[in-house]
Amino acid sequence: MNKEPITKSGVEVLKAELHKLTHEDRPRIIQAIAEAREHGDLKENAEYHAAREQQGFAEGRIAEIEQRLGKASVIDPLAVNADGRIVFGATVTMVNVADDSEVCYQIVGVDEADIKVGKVSYQSPIARAMIGKEVDDDAVVPAPGGAITYEILKIEYV
Repeated sequence: MNKEPITKSGVEVLKAELHKLTHEDRPRIIQAIAEAREHGDLKENAEYHAAREQQGFAEGRIAEIEQRLGKASVIDPLAVNADGRIVFGATVTMVNVADDSEVCYQIVGVDEADIKVGKVSYQSPIARAMIGKEVDDDAVVPAPGGAITYEILKIEYV
């Protein structure tokens, strides 16, 4: 089984979702199914079918989260001897040399990536361009409109 890197915060988010699904959603859905069964004929019982569909989604998500947690390899950037280089979990502030716009990204696991909040997957082109670089280095990111060059301003290990 291949291990997937994930940050500590990513594991906590998955555990919180799993707890909610197993301790809140699952019992609520089971109760809804029981109440729908009391209404009689199950073939034409829309409430019953809706509750069973919810149960299928919830159980599928529970299985997915359990699988992800099972193959997760938690990486703490503070524990890695990064020696001032960009590593998995690092938060990097950079400036686009073409237009002087500043961006800040944290390199995270595939499941945690959300560009809207500044989290990029370690497999993304921008993360691959950053990994191993140091402050004042340039990271050249391939893009559909041509390569974008960023100068690394700051590296934080959170």
